[in-house]
Amino acid sequence: MNRTLLADAQALLPDVIALRRDLHRIPEIGLELPRTQEVVLSALDGLPLEIRRGTTVGSVTAVLEGGRRGPTVLLRADMDGLPLHEDTGLEFASETDGAMHACGHDTHVAMLVGAARLLCARRDELAGRVVFMFQPGEEGFHGARFMLEEGLLNGVGEVRGAFAVHIGTRYRSGTVNLRRGPLLAAGDTIRITVRGRGGHASAPHHALDPIAVAAEIVLGLQLMVTRRIDAFDPAVLTIANITAGTTTNIIPETAFMQGTMRTLSESTRELMRANVRQVAEGIAAAHGAVAEVELEPGYPVTINDADFADHVADLARGLIGPDDVAEMESPIMGAEDFSYVLQRVPGAMAFLGASPPGLEPGEGPQNHSNLVVFDEPAMAVGVALYAAVALEGDARG
Repeated sequence: MNRTLLADAQALLPDVIALRRDLHRIPEIGLELPRTQEVVLSALDGLPLEIRRGTTVGSVTAVLEGGRRGPTVLLRADMDGLPLHEDTGLEFASETDGAMHACGHDTHVAMLVGAARLLCARRDELAGRVVFMFQPGEEGFHGARFMLEEGLLNGVGEVRGAFAVHIGTRYRSGTVNLRRGPLLAAGDTIRITVRGRGGHASAPHHALDPIAVAAEIVLGLQLMVTRRIDAFDPAVLTIANITAGTTTNIIPETAFMQGTMRTLSESTRELMRANVRQVAEGIAAAHGAVAEVELEPGYPVTINDADFADHVADLARGLIGPDDVAEMESPIMGAEDFSYVLQRVPGAMAFLGASPPGLEPGEGPQNHSNLVVFDEPAMAVGVALYAAVALEGDARG
């Protein structure tokens, strides 16, 4: 069956590519994606699906009832773009100034629509039901959480498995890459304001320079990670922006910095939050300044259920052969709001390789680059894998 699924997905590929390109031209950002939502609804029109729009966000949920009793499986695709200018030169490049599908969400949507068509054609073979989750606001807007709060999992029976595909150029095209356990990190935002005392740059002893204190805090935070965090339960902390002062000869009153921290367990996440506050406030106090620390919680750790990840890997081997399915050696320190779904339902996310022809995996621009280009034929594998996961039910039978 799996090989037949892949052949059928390849037959659908021209339509999947066309839909992907239509979406690529009209990227939208955030929780309300009216043009994208209408394209998705149009693409699903005529299929035997129960469809509903989100009430608090611009989501689309579609439910397919199978021909036999069985578990409910959720398949997810995110729909939003990123706030950057596209410089790929593609003939179907973004037509929206300052917005681009730089993370491949357009491919995710097109693949899930393709899977919906495959599954509708196999409705009699389907045991249970499939929930197709088209979500906005993955890029920092917590779209999956809003959909869950709206009742995504209500009224569809017991959801016993959830699956998502994420495309990436760091992997060989057409391969499936995943792992058990933590796949992606929790991502929290750090904002620190250092308050000192302004003055003339020629007489720093009459002022209290917040820039010097801020610089010491940046170094102190890096030292803290290497000396207080277990290397086998790691954390990554980056201060990516520092703002202070107006000219060359004035010491300002304040310095502001912001960045992110990434962790792979809730215990290290909480330890990092406490340590960031302690280091920043302590260094500032040592110099007579004040550090105001704001820690904004981001997405939780994305954790693949071990049994479900194994199940997906087995299905992928049946589709594309064992040589094209790889177990990832380590997690990725990016963050994903599919984590909210996996807190509620056992499931997994897998990375679909889409490195462009002529380039070694990881050699070309990667996700979130204004130059990223994905190998579109790889999408047939994603379409088939989505469909296989739904047809085979959950990992526990």
